[in-house]
Amino acid sequence: MSGSVFDMTGRVAVVVGASAGGLGQEAARALAAAGATVAVANLPSLADDLDSVRASLPGTGHTAHAVDVTDEASVTALADAVLEQHGRVDSVVNAAGVMLRKAYDETTVEEFERVIKVNLVGCWLVGREFGSRLAAAGGGQLVNITTVYAERVGPIPESAYYASKAGVVNVTRSLASELGPAGVTVNALAPAVFYPTAMTMPLADDPEQLEWFSRRTMLGRLGDVDGDLAGPLLLLATPAGSYVTGQVLYVDGGWSAW
Repeated sequence: MSGSVFDMTGRVAVVVGASAGGLGQEAARALAAAGATVAVANLPSLADDLDSVRASLPGTGHTAHAVDVTDEASVTALADAVLEQHGRVDSVVNAAGVMLRKAYDETTVEEFERVIKVNLVGCWLVGREFGSRLAAAGGGQLVNITTVYAERVGPIPESAYYASKAGVVNVTRSLASELGPAGVTVNALAPAVFYPTAMTMPLADDPEQLEWFSRRTMLGRLGDVDGDLAGPLLLLATPAGSYVTGQVLYVDGGWSAW
């Protein structure tokens, strides 16, 4: 990939929410395979596997960091630590998120607020702290991971998750507007059901639901964790997408087109 618009050699990427077995880890692998030095980060409650995620990346020089995306000081400390250790930041992917599969009338206010705080407030905090640093450096790429459900709902009751991910889309557009003059692109990647991942593994207990998800796509299959994410992610997180900003790229097998 050296010499191409997707080449990340000599560049530093940050992936927040790089859980083992999740789309964040796949994003980190794609960026490392493109030549980037990658700083992987995750919530403190999910940080035990960060070293294994870091070790799974091709190349050397990668680092691992625990970060509470709901805490302003923690996100600021992460941004400062990455700059101190690596000297620069070029691309940031924010995949940190939690899901709450609960009916609306069984969801407490505290549970709803927790999902909003991690998924939406956390997205904004990561965008604010890293966006300002990218702007000061003269540009870069910021990618937020949302979902195909950002502008629709699915068959599983998870109103807090749906609300938070819809918010991520307009936070993305807003940051794109504010950071655009500084040369920073801000986009959202919206996957449908990728299986198996740490977040979708519970669906193994419901094969009929899995089959329904497959039939629901135009391609008639679920997302392949190993093969379907890297290309779209690299478009938005590398110089290849330098004239793409404020957009939502659906990686959903055609789900959103029906």
